[in-house]
Amino acid sequence: MGNASNTSVFASTLSEREDLIFGTLYLVFGIMSLSGNSLLLVVAHQKRSLLKPAELFIVNLAISDLSMTVTLFPLAASSLFAHRWLFDQAVCTLYAFCGVLFGLSSLASLTALSTVCCLKVCYPAYGSRFSHGHAMGLLLAVWAYALAFAAAPLARWGSYGPEPYGTACCVTWEPSSKEAMLYILALLICCYLLPCLLILASYALILWTVWASRRALRRHRHMCPQRGSRGLHGLLLRLSITVCLGFLAAWTPYAVLALWALLGDASQVPALAFVLSAVFAKSSTLYNPLVCLLLKPTFHRFLSRDRAPLLQALCTLLCCACRGTALQPGPARGCRSCSDVPERLSACPRCCTAPRLPGSPAQRGALAVLAGGAAGQPGLRSAVQVMVLLTRRWSGLGTASVAGEALPSAMAKGLL
Repeated sequence: MGNASNTSVFASTLSEREDLIFGTLYLVFGIMSLSGNSLLLVVAHQKRSLLKPAELFIVNLAISDLSMTVTLFPLAASSLFAHRWLFDQAVCTLYAFCGVLFGLSSLASLTALSTVCCLKVCYPAYGSRFSHGHAMGLLLAVWAYALAFAAAPLARWGSYGPEPYGTACCVTWEPSSKEAMLYILALLICCYLLPCLLILASYALILWTVWASRRALRRHRHMCPQRGSRGLHGLLLRLSITVCLGFLAAWTPYAVLALWALLGDASQVPALAFVLSAVFAKSSTLYNPLVCLLLKPTFHRFLSRDRAPLLQALCTLLCCACRGTALQPGPARGCRSCSDVPERLSACPRCCTAPRLPGSPAQRGALAVLAGGAAGQPGLRSAVQVMVLLTRRWSGLGTASVAGEALPSAMAKGLL
């Protein structure tokens, strides 16, 4: 009786045609995800000496997605083609555990990445202090967070079991006890609502900050327009929309199922809804590397040029945005890439030196160059003062060095 009952639980409740369609979809997704995430890791390995702290979260995202692809897709695809779960209960539990662990790790990596980018762009005085050590500590917290929720069902807080469609395993969405209901509620709040709010708020604040700074600079006639700022803003907007929509598309279906399980009867949910939720969640392993490789210029440029030397042209944009100041490249061993901002904002100004005015003291930093040019251009001095006032509003600090790090194009580049 036990074997018969177990066999019936692991039998597919979908039609053979539907199993064939979803099995083929998993197979295609698996191949593309394996290729995309492997390529992203290869690129990250080749430029490992140039990786910024925020890019460590992209590497961790690729590791999580690749692990999910390797552990879940072969089992799910083969079971769908066989029209039943081909493995035993132990493998079912392991499958569900890996799905929750790597899925939450990817979700938390996206959340941490958006939060760190918001800190660097909107509060550069504090974001510039974010180091590789801070990133590694935050990555440990990401994995501890994912492991805690993945191991909870093994400790009898919640449970793992076969999905209603029979060919995969996940969290048991129909709560059998008060503890299981609390676990589903914790998943809904801590693993969807809070990350969703953080991601949306972070990218909204980033876009508002860049827009506000560009608007303030346009009001000053003596400040010449930055040619690439409009393109940067458009790319930043596309990146923000893509990440937010991807997150919502991947995890909203499971959030709806969790809410349905809490407020209604999960047994009344169609089996097709569960399999579609699983497909949407696993599709994130496909488009996460595509977003990084295609929309993030640092990875895309490195990939297309095959380890070509990174451009130094952004030094001019960071050091001075006006025609009145001529910049010349100067030696700087510590500045490896002037496009890696805002991490390099404190180092890259040393790549460019401005000609000294007669009798003027030596000055360093992006704002120092602006101040040097302001000696002959009174209107430029007022623009510098505007940046100081804006920086006071953003970070609570008003020093000259901080104001130099608040240039709008540099802030936009820092996210990209």
